[in-house]
Amino acid sequence: MNHIKTKNFAGWKLAMVAIWPAVTMLTGCQVEMAGQTLPSPWYLTDDVQYYAPGPEFKLAREAAAMKEQAEAVKSQSQSAPVQ
Repeated sequence: MNHIKTKNFAGWKLAMVAIWPAVTMLTGCQVEMAGQTLPSPWYLTDDVQYYAPGPEFKLAREAAAMKEQAEAVKSQSQSAPVQ
């Protein structure tokens, strides 16, 4: 009885050794090799993540507020009556 279990267990080990390379080759994981990120075999069918382009200058609202404030200061000083 013990001989049959050992033979069966050895068969499972052999099957796993034979199947493991095929499983790893067919999974298609993204890998990094020599500093390069290589895509999976299915990268052409993946959905694309799209991010709408934003303003080139990240502080556009702050710059506009500062410009408006500077123009308001100039306008006040110019409108003062000259004596």
